[in-house]
Amino acid sequence: MDLLLQAQTTHRQHFTANEVQISTLLSIKTGNCPEDCGYCSQSGHHREKTELQAEKRLDVEKVIAAAKRAKATGSSRFCMGAAWKHPSAKDMPYVVELVKEVKALGLETCMTLGMLDSNQATQLADAGLDYYNHNLDTSRRYYEQVVSTRSYDERLDTISHVRNSGINVCSGNIVGMGESREDRVDWLYELIKMSKAPESIPVNLLVPIKGTPIGDKVLADGELSVMEWIRTIAVTRICCPTSYVRLSAGRESLSDGEQALAFMAGANSFFYGDKLLTTGNASQASDNRLMQELGLSAQLAAPRTPKHVPVLDVMSGQQLHVLAE
Repeated sequence: MDLLLQAQTTHRQHFTANEVQISTLLSIKTGNCPEDCGYCSQSGHHREKTELQAEKRLDVEKVIAAAKRAKATGSSRFCMGAAWKHPSAKDMPYVVELVKEVKALGLETCMTLGMLDSNQATQLADAGLDYYNHNLDTSRRYYEQVVSTRSYDERLDTISHVRNSGINVCSGNIVGMGESREDRVDWLYELIKMSKAPESIPVNLLVPIKGTPIGDKVLADGELSVMEWIRTIAVTRICCPTSYVRLSAGRESLSDGEQALAFMAGANSFFYGDKLLTTGNASQASDNRLMQELGLSAQLAAPRTPKHVPVLDVMSGQQLHVLAE
């Protein structure tokens, strides 16, 4: 209880009390990912056991329609995720178009597309992307128990490219994968060692999926307690006082009282909608009811200005793209 008090006190020093940022997450390309993340049903390595049906990337029109629905129901940020190791050259015009179209709706934009090089990060920054998500997942020490197809340093390299491009960084973890409390501390230490802590930090509780190596192990050995998850949220808030701390996967299993404790621990962002990529999420009706009962209000969108903005040359009638300072 002392930890919760300290976390909430820290939170109120940097954020408006009782205000939460609401996001909606959409999978724009599902399944057959070449990575072997042991918790993920979208990995092509586990598809025979999870039986997840892969889907090709969504048409731009379908994504925009989903973004419009998200805005109409109260989300301020629209997040798009693709099951790629990294976007290919032919994918970049597609994701750049999505960023521009979603921003035109007045929403903040976020993407998680796997690894990025510096050029790809610059292209997304020029389009005006607000946030890029690339989780560290766990500590460096425990990482080899989670994934072998991408190194820890490669994850840090992508985060560095995103930071250098001017895009806000979104990077978090997944607790409850069999790691120790020390691993959770070490993960957080990786964040505060960065030149600047991520602006957004999702703290996920593993949703164990049958057919994934980690999911099967957790289902057999027992899941992490919710209170330990809430402790992790509180320590994250204290160590990263100006970052948004987001409730993500695992929230659908929480009671109203447990969610209230998570908000008291300093969480001030969560995902709206009935689905998070391939796993379930709390219903919007339930979220609306809980927000009303707790006296929480939704934060308004504040999209980042694109690096290059269209400017009309009144003399020639041509539209130019000028670098915005």
